Amino acid sequence: MRYIIFPLTLLLPLACVFAQETSSLTSPLAGLSLPHAGVAKHEGSWDRGGGNGDARPVEPGKTITLLDYNGAGIIKRFWVTIAPRAEMHIHRQAILRMYWDGEEKPSVECPIGDFFGVGFGEQKDYISLPLNETSGGYNCYWPMPFHKSARWTLENRSDRKIDAFYYNIDFTAYDALPPEQRHFHAHWRRENPTTRGSNYTILDTTGSGHLVGVALFMQARLPHDIGFLEGDEMVYVDGDTPGLSAAKTRIHPDDKDSPHGTTFVGTGTEDFFSSGWYFDRGPYSAPFHGCIIKDELMARISAYRWYIEDAIPFTQSIRFTIEHGTNNDHEADYSSVAYFYASGDVKPAPALPADAKDLLPLPPREVRHFKGAIEAERRVETAKATAGQLQIQNMNSFSGEWSGEAQLFWTGAGQGESLTLPVKVKDAGEYEVIAYLTKAPDYAIVTAKVADGAATPPIDLYDAAVKPSGPIPLGKAKLAAGNNDIVFTITGKNARSTNTLVGIDAIELKAK
Repeated sequence: MRYIIFPLTLLLPLACVFAQETSSLTSPLAGLSLPHAGVAKHEGSWDRGGGNGDARPVEPGKTITLLDYNGAGIIKRFWVTIAPRAEMHIHRQAILRMYWDGEEKPSVECPIGDFFGVGFGEQKDYISLPLNETSGGYNCYWPMPFHKSARWTLENRSDRKIDAFYYNIDFTAYDALPPEQRHFHAHWRRENPTTRGSNYTILDTTGSGHLVGVALFMQARLPHDIGFLEGDEMVYVDGDTPGLSAAKTRIHPDDKDSPHGTTFVGTGTEDFFSSGWYFDRGPYSAPFHGCIIKDELMARISAYRWYIEDAIPFTQSIRFTIEHGTNNDHEADYSSVAYFYASGDVKPAPALPADAKDLLPLPPREVRHFKGAIEAERRVETAKATAGQLQIQNMNSFSGEWSGEAQLFWTGAGQGESLTLPVKVKDAGEYEVIAYLTKAPDYAIVTAKVADGAATPPIDLYDAAVKPSGPIPLGKAKLAAGNNDIVFTITGKNARSTNTLVGIDAIELKAK
């Protein structure tokens, strides 16, 4: 057997430099006792005068430099906190840029809030492995190598002053890094509205590298309409990109007409984010994937998917796209951040909008509510059913007027099952209770019982068309301050009805 012997002086520095990375094959903590090479470095906003003024203000229209370092190194941690806190304009209109090794165009150019994985200019606490937001702090642990220099800036394109921008950047400096160490990139994109018949593009770049993460922020044009989650991701690696329409992109990788590189198609947007059923259990965060925002009233979803264990390598190019609804049938406001490492001739991200107003998310749409209505769909998290499923259904596709343009939709239940809807009352007293329900060809017959009162006579919700029921009196009831239960029970169905579904639009209380 022949052995190849390398000089110890050559192997030891490289082993020390990458002790953390190689040791992570067993445990993130396994390599902590090994020697760590390099020199610890720190840059931040601390008060250079020795006082406690540890923040930097940024006036509207101004740019500050966060880091300007000459030499080789790897950024290990980036922490930020901002005042005013949770200011939407600052999150979306303060632009973070990162330049590596003297490059003229930044490898990272991204709204500060979006860079940390949360969309729409919102601030939401969550935990993941490379990014998180916790109790006012924003943290990034993506490793960011540079061979010659690193320069970071922050531009305030908003009309709000950033009163205080606190930050810490921790990195390790080295004499040199192996040439194969790739630069970190974060490409921000937006399409508002998305184009019917064409996929939304999350990343379209060249070079040699690997994709490590996607944060996607989606908002429908109509409230409660999250049908865009039917969209599938379609990814093309190192090959000719087919046309972007869904009809042209549903190609099996083994098909002779598929691109020469890797091509794959997903099964749904929430599936891509390692979840299911339209994120029906609500927001959550995990090390590699999560849904940080699920706002059904605004029809907003902010989700992330990190390719930590399954990074997508490419040697020439990558085009990462996703449908917005089945066959791209939903117009929506889509924006995203694609995180990747690459070297060579890397195609830059599209330029940011010239007008900073075009960075802002869609404002809330005005929705008509019946006077004094208690929206049933807003009780989806607190309502309880003995069987079946509860969800919010957008009613814009049907003729008629629903309060809030949506209803609480009860499916999968049969005769004898009940739904308890809590209704909050400010002042105890006697009230006339009125229900606004929905009628349809597949709806049930129900009774309603308010608090400790008697059940109503049967209410037949069958109709040949889907339409609002109009006001249905449920009688007078003495209600206590706080939550009072209204219980709807399925007692059967009209002979012409094809199912036992129930739709509850709103409840109105009139004090007597």
